[in-house]
Amino acid sequence: MENILEIKNLKKSFKSSKIFKFKNPKIAVDDISFNIKKGEIFGLVGESGCGKSTTGNLISKLLKADSGEILYKGQDINKLKNRKKIKEIRKNIQMIFQDPYHSLNPKKNIGWILMEPLIIHNLYSKDERKEKILEMLDIAGFDESFLKKYPNELSGGQRQRVAILAALMCEPDFIIADEAVSALDVSVQAQILNFMKKLQSKMGLTYLFISHDLNVVYYMCDRIAVMKEGKIVEIDKAENLYHNPKDPYTRSLLDTIPGKKNKRRPKE
Repeated sequence: MENILEIKNLKKSFKSSKIFKFKNPKIAVDDISFNIKKGEIFGLVGESGCGKSTTGNLISKLLKADSGEILYKGQDINKLKNRKKIKEIRKNIQMIFQDPYHSLNPKKNIGWILMEPLIIHNLYSKDERKEKILEMLDIAGFDESFLKKYPNELSGGQRQRVAILAALMCEPDFIIADEAVSALDVSVQAQILNFMKKLQSKMGLTYLFISHDLNVVYYMCDRIAVMKEGKIVEIDKAENLYHNPKDPYTRSLLDTIPGKKNKRRPKE
């Protein structure tokens, strides 16, 4: 299976600012390398502050790397400067953020939120846009009445479904899910994870799934990379890493999970 994304020797540090003061530049991502295959769900897991979210922001071009390569379909997007090409990359690489209440515009209704990406990227005719929105609503189990609702009128799970739909409106092939279920109740988390798996199968998506929760990553992902203090310490298939970790740090993360000993991934 071909790689859709290759990360080579990626580095990112942050200098002191008025808000964050460091004696020396803080290294967030420290010479990491990995690849993600087309159609794969690849997990990036680690404790808070390990650099996993920064990695996602670098890939989505919300941040610029200090050095290294980010090869998306063979093109080094870290070097892109042309605005038109960057816009095209952002159409194809979309992010789902942690808190849908903050990532969705509270002053706009759901219809506007789902229409905006299509307008920004000049996709479809007016009638086709409405048809596309209704099609996506149906996938999420919503009826047309949801278009007039506002984010504060929805439950946390419904808001996150809308955020996921908004990310998929332009038909991207690569999704970065950054702590996409951590703000939700446990009962709702399972619904959203299953929804994301359904979409991945239906639309042929590739996910970079970022989380601090190894249980969630294990359930979702084909392979998992473990990150510590800006470095990747271990990469393996989900089943191998969860039940036979090689790195001491990975073992320490797994030791904190209640009832982990006999847990097995559900069969597809």
